[in-house]
Amino acid sequence: MYTLVGSPKTRAFRVLWMLEELGLEYKLTPDYPHGEEIKRLNPTGKVPVLIADDAAIIDSVAIIQYLADKHGQFTYAAGTVERAHQDSILHFINDEIDGCLWTAARNTFILPEEKRVPEIKETLRWEFSRSIKALEKRLGDNTYLMGEEMTVPDIVLAHCGGWARSAGFDLGDGPIRAYIKRMIGREGYKRADKIRAES
Repeated sequence: MYTLVGSPKTRAFRVLWMLEELGLEYKLTPDYPHGEEIKRLNPTGKVPVLIADDAAIIDSVAIIQYLADKHGQFTYAAGTVERAHQDSILHFINDEIDGCLWTAARNTFILPEEKRVPEIKETLRWEFSRSIKALEKRLGDNTYLMGEEMTVPDIVLAHCGGWARSAGFDLGDGPIRAYIKRMIGREGYKRADKIRAES
């Protein structure tokens, strides 16, 4: 059984969602960033952390890819061209979508007030919009980013979609908005969202 450490109101939600999609047994310890348990497991104090086989795995993207690889679902096999395309999309989302949202959050409430640059958010919204348009081209008429099967990047992008709405970043009226709606309609998402709401 796995132990997920981190509040579902953070990026730990991605791991929670993946665990629900896979139908795995797990224990949830809803700690917040920089809590004593988190700092013991991850020197940066960031969440989430997954305890697997007595080892602590950090970073939400690394964790969900590990789970997908280990359980042979929601991913293409390492060393295949399809996996290279999957990783390409995943890194783009992490760099360009998550990166914009995280930088905006840091300059809104995370950094010490004297270190924040609120003016950067206008540029971040412009970058975000441009990246959403690029993802729309990659999505095309597919149900999911890699075609008709959900993979790891779908969880990261859909999570970022919810984050974007709450942060005031525009998803536009194109196919990404409809895609996010499909993703949050999944039963695995609904189960994870219920746990998040109750935590």
